[in-house]
Amino acid sequence: MSTTSGSISLHVTIHLKPEDVPTFWAAFTPTYDAVIAEPECTFFEVYQAPDAPGTISWVENWSATPEWLIGVQLAKPYYHEYLAVTEPLFVKPREAKLLKRVGEPFVMTKKSNGRFLE
Repeated sequence: MSTTSGSISLHVTIHLKPEDVPTFWAAFTPTYDAVIAEPECTFFEVYQAPDAPGTISWVENWSATPEWLIGVQLAKPYYHEYLAVTEPLFVKPREAKLLKRVGEPFVMTKKSNGRFLE
């Protein structure tokens, strides 16, 4: 079985009061734009629980090591303002899981899933 060597996936879930979701999006959007512009970021998708609009999750895939993600990427200045605004909104602790991607043959994305960036 093939693996995606040096490729990791970060899965994050946060919990907010529904009335704080617009404040979250306002802080999240510029950070999202900065993250997806990083050459090592190969995938980023955000999800919202249909029965709990304050529960927001996302998946980020990186062509990097866990050490690089934690030591280099997460230390970038654009996270500071985002965290200062959003962390006080959390009603439960943030959940994060870092996984190694399996890769081919167990990866597929159809063009109809969303936009592609080069």
